[in-house]
Amino acid sequence: MRILLTSSAILLALPTLALAQEAVELEPVLVTGQSRGYVAVNSVTATKTDTPLLNVPQSINVITRAQLDDQALHSLGEVLHYVPGTTVGQGEGNRDQVTLRGQNTTADFFLDGVRDDTQYFRGLYNVERVEVLKGPYALIFGRGGGGGILNRVQKTPSAGGAFASGRVSANSLGAWDVSADVNAPIRDAAALRINAVYENLDNHRDFFEGQRYAVNPYVALELSSGWRAGLSYEYVNDDRVVDRGVPSLGGKPLTGYRDQFFGVPGVNRTTLEAHIAKLRIDGTLASNVEVSTTILYGDYDKVYTNAFAGGPASSQTGTVPLSAYTDPTRRQNLLLQSNLVWDVTAAGMSHKFLFGLEYGDQDSANQRRNGVLSSSTLNLTNPVFPTVTFPALSRNTVSNVESVSAYVQDQISLGEHVQIVAGLRYDRFDITGVDLQPNPDRPFARADDKVSPRLGLIFKPRAEVSIYASYSQSFLPRSGDQFLTLSTTQQNLEPEAFTNHEIGAKWDVRPNLNVTAALFRLDRTNATTPDPSNPTVSINVGETRTEGLELAVTGKVRPNWQISGGYAWLDARLQGNDSVRLAQTPRQQFSLWNRYDVSRRLGFGLGIIHQAGQYAAIRTTAATTRLPAFTRVDAAVFYRVNDAVDLQLNVENLLDATYFPDAHNNNNISTGAPLNARLTLSTRF
Repeated sequence: MRILLTSSAILLALPTLALAQEAVELEPVLVTGQSRGYVAVNSVTATKTDTPLLNVPQSINVITRAQLDDQALHSLGEVLHYVPGTTVGQGEGNRDQVTLRGQNTTADFFLDGVRDDTQYFRGLYNVERVEVLKGPYALIFGRGGGGGILNRVQKTPSAGGAFASGRVSANSLGAWDVSADVNAPIRDAAALRINAVYENLDNHRDFFEGQRYAVNPYVALELSSGWRAGLSYEYVNDDRVVDRGVPSLGGKPLTGYRDQFFGVPGVNRTTLEAHIAKLRIDGTLASNVEVSTTILYGDYDKVYTNAFAGGPASSQTGTVPLSAYTDPTRRQNLLLQSNLVWDVTAAGMSHKFLFGLEYGDQDSANQRRNGVLSSSTLNLTNPVFPTVTFPALSRNTVSNVESVSAYVQDQISLGEHVQIVAGLRYDRFDITGVDLQPNPDRPFARADDKVSPRLGLIFKPRAEVSIYASYSQSFLPRSGDQFLTLSTTQQNLEPEAFTNHEIGAKWDVRPNLNVTAALFRLDRTNATTPDPSNPTVSINVGETRTEGLELAVTGKVRPNWQISGGYAWLDARLQGNDSVRLAQTPRQQFSLWNRYDVSRRLGFGLGIIHQAGQYAAIRTTAATTRLPAFTRVDAAVFYRVNDAVDLQLNVENLLDATYFPDAHNNNNISTGAPLNARLTLSTRF
């Protein structure tokens, strides 16, 4: 611990010895990676070094700012609908949740490569791109990440010149938003960038409403020669209705009630207030040695209160049982990460060594009170909403997680055609806490020491083609995604383990067009999953396996035609019992987005999403709810009024399909929005 903190303090102190005296052009504090339209060329996330994606031996999908804007995407959920191999979870209407290669998570989210695991909805207003990394990544990210991780890359300041942009948009369902992005150089060696957004939330569902606003000032400055620093602060305020969708009937989503609210108006509400500060310092110790240190502090105050369908409907016009609870959570995260990258050539081989240290201290306090409803059912023929009170605590816990990690990685080039990526990571995960609900209090604790390997072999028959094979591992402690508590039984169980074998190929057809393919097998041992009959309780299921194929194509087919498309085939099951299928993992997914510019001023967009049927919960019996397959078509029109003003019209669900995109369990199933349009006005200066 002391070694970690001391080394980080040294890295922080070195660049502050003197400010640069001569004018320099300020580079972004974080190397976000190069992009060409929809195509991302490189990433610092997958290896923690600035590496071409062609040389990363694992699947990565990158959604650039250009694509986010063209598709008018406002949430991670909207983004992931166009990323095959991932499925969006409902998140009980209060958080981001995703399933990657059959592994469900509420915590495998990162900001500029640093853990961002609190449960909330993340915005895109201050994001340069979204990276979806597939397969276990414990070497780079530590615990969790069994099926992959999602990383948001933040917009950074630049001293290259002042600029400003603004966007106003509104859709036909009543939602609207306004955002601004302003960059201002400060003298010659510093810059300030401010992103801000206000969103009025609305959709097709009865009683849904809300608002979110956020602001993110980010200042960057050039320090003594070769050193840069950046300080970012983000404030987020989110207040919205909690909507957990419709129940099931006969193992299928209840139809005919697309807009019906199965909660209690005025009670179903989630609020979040978050303060997120991030300091990063990058520098050069020698011509071939670079270091970086990032410190992230987050303070999150969240409450969600909800009533919801607690079981299936009795009939098409009968009744639906209701349940309710309220759940406040406080979380403080202090996360520190230091990396040193050393480039060296020896014995005819070039090496890029990565040495890293991480420290985390995370405090959580959580309560839950079950609701008492004046009526335990909702009549579908004559829906009268009950009243609800929350009299007694059912859970009251405080916990602290302290984690210490050290890792080393070597990217080896054996001539022009062969590369190796190899590394090991050591993690110490220590959780302590107290369950305050029993009488007397019940303390709990567990410490885990894990070593996670990663090995990748890359063969490049040509400079623009790579063929790779990789092996990686990850683990998840028994306290789960959110480490709120440990039962007496869980305290004695080993962490869940994830092992990924993958072979694939990547081809940069042109600098602005690439295709990728991957075959993988992901095994999970000591696996647990929410009990379909009681989702608040986890059950042990043994070993699971997900096998799959992923294909992707991104870039410019012609100078005026850009595409982003992909296909995934997944087979996710319990080892030794093929009749048990993993939740929210459809067999097939396909998506394709096109933008075609007729002229410099006029362009058109067309997108299609197809998703095969999927189980809402782990399929253990024939009664498990199955969401039907669906196909959705989207479209857009782009018009450049002049060099400073753009108009675009995005139409979602052009053919007005009825579909159920995601779920939380057998009886909380989201309904897809009908045909709706969003008009956006963008300006830049």
